[in-house]
Amino acid sequence: MLKADFLHYPVSRVVWDWNGTLFNDAWLCMDVMNGLLRIHGLPLLTLERYQRIFDFPVIDYYRRLGFDFEQTPFEEVGSAFIHEYERRRLECDLHEGARQALSCLRQAGIPQTVLSAYEESTLESLLIHFEIYSCFERVTGSDDHYATGKVDKALAWAREIDGPPEHILLIGDTAHDAEVASALGAQCVLVAGGNQHVDRLRSLGAPLFPSLRSLVDQWLLPEWEG
Repeated sequence: MLKADFLHYPVSRVVWDWNGTLFNDAWLCMDVMNGLLRIHGLPLLTLERYQRIFDFPVIDYYRRLGFDFEQTPFEEVGSAFIHEYERRRLECDLHEGARQALSCLRQAGIPQTVLSAYEESTLESLLIHFEIYSCFERVTGSDDHYATGKVDKALAWAREIDGPPEHILLIGDTAHDAEVASALGAQCVLVAGGNQHVDRLRSLGAPLFPSLRSLVDQWLLPEWEG
């Protein structure tokens, strides 16, 4: 097990969020959305505004952006977003420190899982593309592209594993990740620089790191080297 001063319990298993946590795609989400906003004559996003209003379920985020679903159904604008995002997704890379984090945990014998609101088969293809699929004992994604949330998936996964939930650590970049951890009874660590603003993350009370790189440098590397 791994220990840390900022956690209440040792860690026997790590659950990773994907988008914004391991995968550095917040800038692309903003850029693709701005293309849709231009088409619909709506105000454009800056990265800060995006991070301040993005949330789950994403249908509510679209409403905050000003989309009128009586004029244009959510499925239509959501599909348009996904089509362009998928076309450009390989413009993104992993966050700095992601490979090192996965490697440190693997060498420490800590089982790792990806739990994402991203469509599962596409998620698996990206893990293969970045040559990190073998780092995970399980990959759990969504059945569709509409990112409704992942609490139910998390609870179903937790029923299949052994050990107390408080020794699970979920690492994510949004308030929804903290919500999922709470539903599991797991510990949570949040990293800034992803899909939600640091002010929102700070208000949640979970341990917060300014980046994934800082989490690696301040916790995983000293723990591993020690």
